[in-house]
Amino acid sequence: MEGIREKINKLKREKNAVILAHSYQNIEIDEVADYVGDSLYLSRMAAKTDADIIVFAGVYFMAQTAKILCPQKKVLLPDLNAGCAMADMINLNQLREFKSKNPDIKTVCYINSTAEVKSECDICCTSSNAPEIVKNLQADKVLFLPDKNLGRWVEKQLKNVQVITYDGYCPIHHNITVEDVLKIKKENPGVKLLAHPECKEEVSSLADFVGSTTAIMDFVKESCDNKYIIATEKGVVDRLKRDYPEKEFELIKENLICSSMKVNTLEDIYNSLNNETHEIKVEEETSRKALKCIERMLEVSK
Repeated sequence: MEGIREKINKLKREKNAVILAHSYQNIEIDEVADYVGDSLYLSRMAAKTDADIIVFAGVYFMAQTAKILCPQKKVLLPDLNAGCAMADMINLNQLREFKSKNPDIKTVCYINSTAEVKSECDICCTSSNAPEIVKNLQADKVLFLPDKNLGRWVEKQLKNVQVITYDGYCPIHHNITVEDVLKIKKENPGVKLLAHPECKEEVSSLADFVGSTTAIMDFVKESCDNKYIIATEKGVVDRLKRDYPEKEFELIKENLICSSMKVNTLEDIYNSLNNETHEIKVEEETSRKALKCIERMLEVSK
């Protein structure tokens, strides 16, 4: 394993490449990644990098976003099977139908969506900045897609905005139930529950803190507690255990593993970078329109 890490780092230097890795990736990928974090952070790093090649250890829509932000750079996805079930829940025709039923309302798309969907929305958001993005629109109503759970959580935070949600969700977070919460809280009395806003409303309402992967990690960093219950993908718990060995972390249930996020391996990264394969391309007109959607988000979330 050590040999392949050295090979990857050597290729990065030779090819002026950068590796971006999402926090749900297999944890060993962090050892070759230049930047690790959530979607908002990685979008910012993609926009800023002076590398010639971006290897995105994440899923397809993330690599698309990097390509849209950096059209002149070569963007590689280590494994083309790295998709997103949530993003696949809405396509361009479904978006247009959703908008036609709710005309003349601003449309906010979660970054977990394809380039084509982004190209027909007013502004993009991540779980880090969704309430801020919706509030900035200064509208009484907004359309929010594809994640209904995140949309409902945003509406609850803002109170004075009606958030009309598309019927999509993250299967990993949507699988967490109230029964799961009550069971683990009973087993761990007094321990704080930290949850992702992609969880169902009835689950997030029982959490002590709700936030993005980065926000959850920051909460642990700044908190004095010695133990936490984590309600998000297992990759976050893996990194928390590594970074805070003096603290304890309980994953709310054992099957919170995004198989699409976990398909990328060090071998895939090496092969993709070495052969410059699995290049991500976005049609020019789609890219131009989607860029406006993403740039509006980045301008609001400076």
